[in-house]
Amino acid sequence: MPTFPANDVLLRPLFEVPVDEVVRLYIDNRTFLKPFEPPRPDAYFTRGGQRELLDTAERLWQGGSAYTFAICRRAENDQPSSMVGRLTLSNIVRGAWHSCTVGYFVSQRCNGQGIATQALSHAVDFAFQTAELHRVQAAIMPRNKASIRVVEKVGFHCEGLAKYYLNINGIWENHAIYSVTQELWPPRSRN
Repeated sequence: MPTFPANDVLLRPLFEVPVDEVVRLYIDNRTFLKPFEPPRPDAYFTRGGQRELLDTAERLWQGGSAYTFAICRRAENDQPSSMVGRLTLSNIVRGAWHSCTVGYFVSQRCNGQGIATQALSHAVDFAFQTAELHRVQAAIMPRNKASIRVVEKVGFHCEGLAKYYLNINGIWENHAIYSVTQELWPPRSRN
């Protein structure tokens, strides 16, 4: 499987990461992520729960219907890179839509370091060049200013507000819809 470098950030297929590393990331960030994610059962934060998700991620990757990456920070001194987040290109539909949605997070201890911006930029390259999609869409709660800055820096454009779009932490939340298409990629500011 490929590894995708982007400056000091690497994207690796999630199913190639040791399950214990994935579990540790979720346990360490459980409280931090709770306001931004759907309700999660306790089993989600176990080795068995994550093993099942890794197996599903591999199956979906092989079928071309979703690509889930571990966001890894490049280590110094030839040490293995460590997982600091996750990014998924999902809901892939071909035909007339030929698009996907993207979701991501970076651990609380690594926020504000440009890691999500680098990872998202590289994932969009992957979506357009490798997965041969036409459009990538992100849905972000308007209060999540950090995530809005990430998509805007990468070159996404706001299309509008979707009312009661996703159930996040037990509440149907409004989401701003952002997207980028092949025609707008890469943004001129990246050249």
